[in-house]
Amino acid sequence: MADLQIFISYRRDDSAGYARALYDELARQWGADRIFIDVDDISAGQSFAEVIREAVIDSKVLLVLIGPRWRGDRAGQAPRLDDPDDLVRQEVASGLAAGMQTIPVLLNGTPMPSAAQLPEPLRSLAQRNAFELSDTRFAADLKRLHALLQSVLGAPQAGTRPQHWHHSPWLAAGALAALALALAAVAARVGWWPQRPPAQAQAPSVPAALAGRAELNGTWQAEVEYDWPNSRTVEHFDFIGTGSELFGSASFLGVRRGLLEGRVDAEGLHFTTRSLESTGGADTARESLHRYRARWVGGELRFVMQTEGGSSPHVPVEFVARRVVR
Repeated sequence: MADLQIFISYRRDDSAGYARALYDELARQWGADRIFIDVDDISAGQSFAEVIREAVIDSKVLLVLIGPRWRGDRAGQAPRLDDPDDLVRQEVASGLAAGMQTIPVLLNGTPMPSAAQLPEPLRSLAQRNAFELSDTRFAADLKRLHALLQSVLGAPQAGTRPQHWHHSPWLAAGALAALALALAAVAARVGWWPQRPPAQAQAPSVPAALAGRAELNGTWQAEVEYDWPNSRTVEHFDFIGTGSELFGSASFLGVRRGLLEGRVDAEGLHFTTRSLESTGGADTARESLHRYRARWVGGELRFVMQTEGGSSPHVPVEFVARRVVR
């Protein structure tokens, strides 16, 4: 890990979508091997706490992504951040103790926590100058962040590769596909099998109305009635990304959650979020998966959401989301 420069700290059920989008953008500029994010860089069987401590020490800049659920508030209990075993707390505390350049990154207008809201090892974080990252000006904010990082780290090293196979299986798959096409062309020329007209390479199919993403990226709002009594809730969806990529957040029962497995294709939008369902305390909490898909119809997003897991079965929920005009 000697080449690490930037460590991205985040809470998964608070800002997973933003963390992945930020990682992808920083990797293009600085090289994937110089950015640490737990999803890619902790292998099965490794100790989270041990790998994280080592990575923090080896890094130069700690980006602390702070969304509305960063403290890990829990009903009837102290926030997860108050637990000494909380991994987010360990990441930030290690960075502050090591004297790292620690930058709070406030997501979508989330206010900076006060010192009184933080456990003692993290209280100096409240005195750090925060950086704001918004999905409505994501590209412009990234340019400012790149400039800030260059002022700390210097210009990216010459020869930095934007992605590596270890971090990007899609790149490896693309290289293998290209190799297969080249071998096929050679085989056709030497007569191993009859030559056929070359198939045209196709980019991921995205609805024409969403191809530029200006019509999709931003904030959406929907009134959702779930499949239990008195459950009508106003939910918000924040989308960012380019082409077929989809990042951001979606609220469930008013709580924003990071998008997982997000994509845009010919059929519309697809993504998943996670939540915990409790029927009588933390010991009985069960994880639920919420699978969303939406079709683009006349400037609206027509959703179907299916919940899986939890303590009881659920039927699909349909609703319509409309863009929030600011």
